[in-house]
Amino acid sequence: MIPNAAILFNRLRMRQLGLLLAIHEHHSLRKAAEQIGLTQPAATKMLREMEEAVGLRLFDRSSRGMAMTIYGEVLMRYAQGVYADLGGVRDELVAIKSGNIGKVRIGAIMAPAPQLLTDTLLRLKRQHPHLVPNVQIDTSDMLITALLQDRLDVAIGRVPDNWDSRELVFEPLGEEALSIVANPANPEVRNRKTTLQRLAKCAWVLQAHPSPMRKVIELVFMEAGIALPLNILETSSMLLTSSVLRQSDMLAVMPTLVARHYEERKTLSIVPWPIKRRLAPFGIITRKGRVHSPATQAFIQELKNGAASVGQD
Repeated sequence: MIPNAAILFNRLRMRQLGLLLAIHEHHSLRKAAEQIGLTQPAATKMLREMEEAVGLRLFDRSSRGMAMTIYGEVLMRYAQGVYADLGGVRDELVAIKSGNIGKVRIGAIMAPAPQLLTDTLLRLKRQHPHLVPNVQIDTSDMLITALLQDRLDVAIGRVPDNWDSRELVFEPLGEEALSIVANPANPEVRNRKTTLQRLAKCAWVLQAHPSPMRKVIELVFMEAGIALPLNILETSSMLLTSSVLRQSDMLAVMPTLVARHYEERKTLSIVPWPIKRRLAPFGIITRKGRVHSPATQAFIQELKNGAASVGQD
């Protein structure tokens, strides 16, 4: 029988969780014991006590080493969270003692980056010069994975349809329109009478599945009764996409805000064929039940202020 949370809290110790993470890293009890400064018999006893405490087998032993069971993986995920939180506590204490409000790890999809995120970060740095924002730009699925693994404090993105959102809190910020973009020299940029059927014959750079952007463009082609282009390069990197477009006649789909950013700098141009479908709203994503550090709170509040001012323009 699996004990209740109060009993687990009393039975499990930090050293045991450290051993769990070390075994996962090395797949060897001996190497894990050496890493945390235990003898192998002491580590064996500690692991047995941990398995008895939860009432489940955490590792499968074999000649190839130790492999986590599904129960061990669950406990490891929470152990990673505990250690990450403790690391955050120390960083925050050091920051406050030195007169700072600390560090915030931010993940964001590309769309808000050129305007909303940039403006937010600049205002935040003016108000808190010693605050250290660390920013990662990626797709929503990658950002949520990092958030759940405690490698991010907050994400700006969307929760994919197939994602279990019970551990997440989502606060919408805005919608994303999409545009087709190309090299400014591409003839389709000046073709006001271009059609989707004509564009389908071109080579395209698209995000891979299960990207929401990929789903939208596939729906656009499907609803028009046109087969998806056959000549496709897949990447989630906006930097690679823009680089490929600048050196070829390929087409791509980007959030309109990002497309305008490139167009203003005359590196890419928007093809005059409007995509009427929009992506689902993006927003602030955090972990449910987590206490936000002062740095994270300051960033989220400034982000909301920025989104509200954009909405009033």
